Amino acid sequence: MKKFNVAILGATGAVGQEFLKLIAERNFPYNELKLLASERSAGKQIDFRGKTYTVEQAAPDSFKDVQIALFAGGAASKIFAPEAVKRGAVVIDNSSAFRMDPDVPLVVPEVNPEALKKHKGIIANPNCSTIIMVMALKPIYDKAGIKRIVVSTYQAVSGAGKEAIDELTDQTRAVMAEQEVKATILPGASLSKHYQIAFNLLPQIDVFVAENYTKEEMKMVHETHKILNDPSIGITATTVRVPVYRSHSESVNIEMKRPLSIEETKEILAAFPGVIVQDDPAEMLYPMPLTASDRNEVFVGRIRPDHTVKYGLNLWVVGDQIRKGAALNALQIAEHMIDQNLI
Repeated sequence: MKKFNVAILGATGAVGQEFLKLIAERNFPYNELKLLASERSAGKQIDFRGKTYTVEQAAPDSFKDVQIALFAGGAASKIFAPEAVKRGAVVIDNSSAFRMDPDVPLVVPEVNPEALKKHKGIIANPNCSTIIMVMALKPIYDKAGIKRIVVSTYQAVSGAGKEAIDELTDQTRAVMAEQEVKATILPGASLSKHYQIAFNLLPQIDVFVAENYTKEEMKMVHETHKILNDPSIGITATTVRVPVYRSHSESVNIEMKRPLSIEETKEILAAFPGVIVQDDPAEMLYPMPLTASDRNEVFVGRIRPDHTVKYGLNLWVVGDQIRKGAALNALQIAEHMIDQNLI
């Protein structure tokens, strides 16, 4: 099998570290591996598959002779993605910088792999919550059509980075010890106010935009339209940060265009690549973030009719947002492009 020179930008962060785990697990065909990060993390050493790598500070020339560049996300994408493409690399980017660019494919490989054929050097990885949701929606959309979606998310603190994970731990300890609780990260480190997440829920992820929706909520709307190539679907979202370390959960209510029985729904979901149906109320079997963590699949359960509309359906969807919601999806894009000779 042909092997490729691979660069990981953001190699020291949570998604970058997940890239390395998955490259090893999936035996990804790399030749040379280059680990890149900001000036703050440059010089760190990472042991990977029997070799010690020194993390380099990212610069435009870092991408010379690189065929595949995996970007873990962040502001650096806007700077370095075009530079990497100029030097011949295909960039698969986890940031939001290029997702709504009409010239950049926004791809979940199980859902819309055909979009990869139109790439011009950059492929965008969707928002983690969007990826998890469309994995459950795609087989239903293909079978019965979708008229409207109402989604509420319950998003783990790891989606806000390592600092948010540490803050949840520190706050939980403080509460249990009856000590002062300090909040400096959530809902967002750059925001003017911060709230306790331990034993609490925060109905704000990212900044507020038009009509008091958050940016995260509007990402789910616009990205789902683009991925399914159907702007006619009515979509409304409420995104909430919850005191869970890893894996996002979503309550998804769907109004379909045509009838679909619960048994048919379970069958088509179970047959869809990357989806596992966990739905046995009698045995109290349903998806949970604790059991979905460190798994590649998206889990769907609590499948039941919504009788308030003609063809209504309720789903409970859970997925590891660092794996399928970020690193795994990006690596699957690269694998598909290799298989289809698109790189």
